[in-house]
Amino acid sequence: MSTSIPAAGDTAWPDDAVEVGRILGPWGVKGALKVMPYASDPKALFSSRRWFIEPGHRLLKITGAREHGDGVVATAQEVPDRNAAEALKGAQVFVSRGSFPTPSEGEYYWVDLIGLAVYNREGAHLGTVTDLISTGPHSVLKLRPADAPPDASAEEVERLIPFVDAYVDQVDLPARRINVDWGLDY
Repeated sequence: MSTSIPAAGDTAWPDDAVEVGRILGPWGVKGALKVMPYASDPKALFSSRRWFIEPGHRLLKITGAREHGDGVVATAQEVPDRNAAEALKGAQVFVSRGSFPTPSEGEYYWVDLIGLAVYNREGAHLGTVTDLISTGPHSVLKLRPADAPPDASAEEVERLIPFVDAYVDQVDLPARRINVDWGLDY
């Protein structure tokens, strides 16, 4: 029985690779993989038939993927049996950002928001998005203020802004900017 996955060969790792999940281990006896998606809606896993796996910079050509409970079960040409699937346990799954489905109007992928500059209605730069938090009903932007001391920890200086229409006036991805109704003293 096979216990290793072939290398990607001459398939290049995409420049826009985004980590979208982690392989939890095998599912069943025929080489299927149980994957934990990092998003509540695993669209990115379903939209691409080419998953890039780390460690090893390997390519998996996905032949099938479906939701199963709170995860995804997938099959790949390069994973012929349970032993090969077991060998991938713990691997990170990346897909090309270019293969993500186009979001609806007013919807954004978190990966596209990280790094954007945030300004309030008065034009004051509040900071840069470093991460987002899911609270269930909505997401929250985590900002690092532009004037934060370089040696300050994120917890000491971070600013949190609910990512909801009541506070977010505009997201301009091409300009890499978010405009919000948020004061400097909040």
